[in-house]
Amino acid sequence: MKLKLLAGTIAIICSSIPAHAEVRINGFASVIGGMALDKNTELFGYSDELSFENESLFALQISADLQDNLSATAQIVAKGENDYNAEFEWAYLTYQINDHTQVSAGRMRVPFYRYSDFLDVGYAYRWIRPPKSVYNLAFSTYEGVSFVYNSQLGSWDSTLQLIGGAYSGDVATFTDNDPAKLNAITGINWTLAYDWLSLRAAYLIAETSISAQNSPEFTGLIAGLNSYGLTTKTDDLLIEKDDGSFLGIGFSIDYENFLLDGEYTELEVKDSFVAPQKQFYLAAGYRIDNWLIHMTYESRDVEHKKSKFNTIPTTFVHPVYGTLPLSTDPTNPNAPLLRDLTNAAIAGTTIDSSSYSFGVRYDFHPSAAFKVDYTVVDNAITNKDSDVIAFGVDLVF
Repeated sequence: MKLKLLAGTIAIICSSIPAHAEVRINGFASVIGGMALDKNTELFGYSDELSFENESLFALQISADLQDNLSATAQIVAKGENDYNAEFEWAYLTYQINDHTQVSAGRMRVPFYRYSDFLDVGYAYRWIRPPKSVYNLAFSTYEGVSFVYNSQLGSWDSTLQLIGGAYSGDVATFTDNDPAKLNAITGINWTLAYDWLSLRAAYLIAETSISAQNSPEFTGLIAGLNSYGLTTKTDDLLIEKDDGSFLGIGFSIDYENFLLDGEYTELEVKDSFVAPQKQFYLAAGYRIDNWLIHMTYESRDVEHKKSKFNTIPTTFVHPVYGTLPLSTDPTNPNAPLLRDLTNAAIAGTTIDSSSYSFGVRYDFHPSAAFKVDYTVVDNAITNKDSDVIAFGVDLVF
């Protein structure tokens, strides 16, 4: 039924394109199986039972040359984790101003990372999935415009991209599904390439709002603070039109049979519940004919500054009863203090983890690759290691 729906969607798109347009349909797919190797553990969406749904997908990309330098592109992706419901990942128009410059408008990928344009195309990279410590943002697209300028700087190939737009959808902050709006997204993405070396840097800002309506614990805490008139304290926790920023830098070396690349990112939403984030990965690989052996080290640090803690007073002065504890129930001496509850909520955002991955890729076909990845994640907070193994085939057509 879902394949019929996908086919029907494609038919509608193609029928709406002018007859003189040149239409090209490409696709890619991933059939991935995996499981966590520890009982009662979940990692990267895998439990201790073998599953082929979590990271498997099927996708089609439709491109139409509308002539006179105008083209249209749409990408439809059906993911196993979403029960293979087909969704439009991309849908945009591009106008080629000249040989060096183009402008696009519609729904496009946010250029957070080196592999942003190929996030779902497993065939484009060595791993089963890009390093999760870095590639962890809950959204990857935006609606807006993109300006790309390609040029030559001496012996270097330069690609400069400017973007502007907005995002509306769900992210994981207070719960797994929190309504979010990012307005006035503005960013720059610059890539330089010379022979076997590639460098990139990206910086983006946005007015960020994330609703806590799905978290009764957090909304209850906010209500408690407001009942004592601590509105300035709640403003430092709520995510309402706060300034968000993202910084990403990376490099890639592809020299003979050796591969070495890495990315470092920072994320911050000022004066909010979102803790500042710093993460990076470093990956190395070696080619042997159609085989690629690789290993990756990742690190992630998500933590509020110490000044964020202990900002809530422990007592208040009642006009009749004098000094009372500033708690959920000042008449009950055993009621928890709002300071402790606030500190606990802030501390709950902390992440301190590192990962090691080992993998093999075998290109057994010009358009298909078999992969096996083994990853160990060390959680420094719980002092617990978790590991997962995944294998499968990535292909393009």
